[in-house]
Amino acid sequence: MNDEINYQNNPLHGVSLKNLLIEMVDHYGFEILFAYLNINCFKTNPGIESSVKFLKKTDWAREKVEVFYLYEFKNLPRASSEQFKLPARKRIIPAHQSPGEPAKLSLEDAVRLNEKRAKKAAEHKRGAGYRAGPGKRSGPPRGGFTKKPKDTAPAPKVERAASTPSDSATSGPVDPWAKWKN
Repeated sequence: MNDEINYQNNPLHGVSLKNLLIEMVDHYGFEILFAYLNINCFKTNPGIESSVKFLKKTDWAREKVEVFYLYEFKNLPRASSEQFKLPARKRIIPAHQSPGEPAKLSLEDAVRLNEKRAKKAAEHKRGAGYRAGPGKRSGPPRGGFTKKPKDTAPAPKVERAASTPSDSATSGPVDPWAKWKN
């Protein structure tokens, strides 16, 4: 019985991260990649070598770029729920699906997409909070981990009494907790 999976049906099989980036940058350019993916390596000093270096170190960014490559650049249909749980390099594309022409992307579409994402995130935040489930109390967690409001008034200044040379020699440094220690 062979448990090994054949990844030949994945467009990422055998494609290095550098070659993947070269293909996408040649077709779209760094500006559109940044607009759609929102990864700073495509905005700040963009270059193939520096982007590859960053993406190799950062799993979430590499995964985001690989998913973009599969579903925007190779224009494949969205993955099934089982395949969606897997990283992009481990997904199996059904044999009847083949890569198509790269999607036509523009900066205007990217702006609309980012506005839509921001609106969805705001709605998600608005609905978030502490929810009482079965057997749970509602309200903030116990244990003193809630944030306290910041004081707006400055802290009062503590003035020290001027010490004479004879005082400092006998009593030592001033310690506000000295009485507590005794």
